[in-house]
Amino acid sequence: MEQRPKPLVIAIAGGSGSGKTTVASQILKQVGSDRIAYLPHDAYYRDLKDLPLNQRAEANFDHPDSLESSLLTEHVRALKRWEPVDLPIYDFTIHARTDRTRRVEASAVIIVEGILIFAEPELRAEFDVKIYVDTDSDLRFIRRLQRDISERGRTTESVIHQYLTTVRPMHMDFVEPSKRYADVIIPEGGFNTVALDMVISRIESLLQQNTLSSQ
Repeated sequence: MEQRPKPLVIAIAGGSGSGKTTVASQILKQVGSDRIAYLPHDAYYRDLKDLPLNQRAEANFDHPDSLESSLLTEHVRALKRWEPVDLPIYDFTIHARTDRTRRVEASAVIIVEGILIFAEPELRAEFDVKIYVDTDSDLRFIRRLQRDISERGRTTESVIHQYLTTVRPMHMDFVEPSKRYADVIIPEGGFNTVALDMVISRIESLLQQNTLSSQ
């Protein structure tokens, strides 16, 4: 029986609006989406549909407890065993998990992306390469403001309120300190082509080593 190589697990962390998704997208594009299983931590927000909508909106979505990281950890381990997983689908406009899921097939590369993935020791232990995207706070806030208004149906006032009450304090308490666990720090995220080229070359090299060792 053909022995499959151990999947390479790449983690991409950084503050909200830092450019993590851009980095992940560039890796997907250049390494090949057919070789990558992509798990965004945002999909694992806990379901708040039992709460009134106004209470859901006041929840602290930037604290580690707001995410079902244990399920994400299980999914990473399953993919490492070359087993498919069903990714939850979260509706950010109503702060609730939908009844739908999306099948993610096992691949040679697993990318896990999210602001708090380095803050969870059990999850962090599953990562082979840890990348932190480091971007100035003013740029992160502007990007978050644009995204939440255009994609998540928020108002300017609600985004500013959330940023001041939970996003910034939780960034200082959990996200920024987790930077010390990174193997690679990329300033300016997906706009840093030099750093991205180096990371992608390293990923290709590790994949080649994994393939050769399994033969």
